[in-house]
Amino acid sequence: MGLVKLRIKEFAGEKGWTIKEVADRSGVPYSTVKTYVRLPQRSTVDLTALQKLAQTFDVLMEDLFEVVKE
Repeated sequence: MGLVKLRIKEFAGEKGWTIKEVADRSGVPYSTVKTYVRLPQRSTVDLTALQKLAQTFDVLMEDLFEVVKE
C-alpha cells in the first residue's frame, strides 16, 4: 500500500490561514484537517475532504498530495 504526503499546511501558510480557517472555509471538520496536518503521511484519505480542500485553495486535487512510498 502506498503512502501520500498531504500539503495542506503548505497551502494554508501561503494563504496566511490557520488550520481552523481552512476548516471553516472548506467545510471539512476541524478534527480532520488537524489530523491531516499533524500526520501528513497517510495511507488513506477522504477524497471528498480533499476535493473540498482543493476547491478552497483553488488548486487541483492532485496538487494537495504527493506519493512518497508505493
